[in-house]
Amino acid sequence: MSAPSVNPVPAPERIAHPALPAAATAIGRMLVLGGGYTGRRVALALEAAGVPVLLTHRQPSPGGPDPDWLHFDPDQGALPTQADLAGVSHVLVTIPPNAGGRDPVLESLAAQLHHLDPAWVGYLSTTGVYGDTGGAWVDETSPTRPLLERSQARLACEQAWRRSSLPVQLLRLPAIYGPGRNPMLNLRNGTARLIHKPGQVFSRVHVDDIVGAVLHSIALAPQDRPDTLILADTCPCPSSEILGLAAHLLGCRLPEVQRYADVAPTMGPMARSFWSENRRASSRRLRDDLGYRLLYPTYREGLSSCTGDFF
Repeated sequence: MSAPSVNPVPAPERIAHPALPAAATAIGRMLVLGGGYTGRRVALALEAAGVPVLLTHRQPSPGGPDPDWLHFDPDQGALPTQADLAGVSHVLVTIPPNAGGRDPVLESLAAQLHHLDPAWVGYLSTTGVYGDTGGAWVDETSPTRPLLERSQARLACEQAWRRSSLPVQLLRLPAIYGPGRNPMLNLRNGTARLIHKPGQVFSRVHVDDIVGAVLHSIALAPQDRPDTLILADTCPCPSSEILGLAAHLLGCRLPEVQRYADVAPTMGPMARSFWSENRRASSRRLRDDLGYRLLYPTYREGLSSCTGDFF
């Protein structure tokens, strides 16, 4: 993923994911490793369809409306037992590399996952593994040339999962947005910045299309699943475009435009790294080859769907 999942997301309304019935039938029990923004959204969608779900967190369960909460923190020795994982047939990994750049799930749970013999393991990665292409399109066949340290760690984790002999599907994501994480929130809380960098574009994906693509992949026959898949909408664009729509939807003014060259020295390392790469991510394989129909083909539909956060 291109950014860490830090914001809580409201419980989703029931969304008519076409593949949900077939995926729900295929899954005996789902293990979602990482209860952040995306992992929780996937878990809640499955639980609403009656699928037993285990959702891991680094903290013990405080109770509440989440699916079954499993304490998982390898750094503190909090590991699930084989009994905890009984019946798991499908696994989704949303946890990023650890401080050493290695995969914490493989380091601590590889033997247990092999014992489960899952039918599918999805690993959420990032389109950052393609590096900077100067705005050119990338797809699943493009060379991986990560420049950023965190993207190099992601590629190393991808390779480790490939070597694991588990039935892994790599799902590469650009920037994720949706309810609880979108430019309208930044406008409302005063943190939005209208930055102009000539030629710069960003690819995005709505969180509910990640859910939909995960379900779609699980519902496919194993021989029809590509080992690598990009999940992205069809409209990479400058950040100023989506911020302009956000301001229109809220009926508020945009902040003053700033030139990237002027503000870059004031940015933190993470923000500068975000702006240091320029590429367009293609989901043509997902849409054309596998037949997935995006719920939100562009940011226009996706951002408009988030106005319920405000009105």
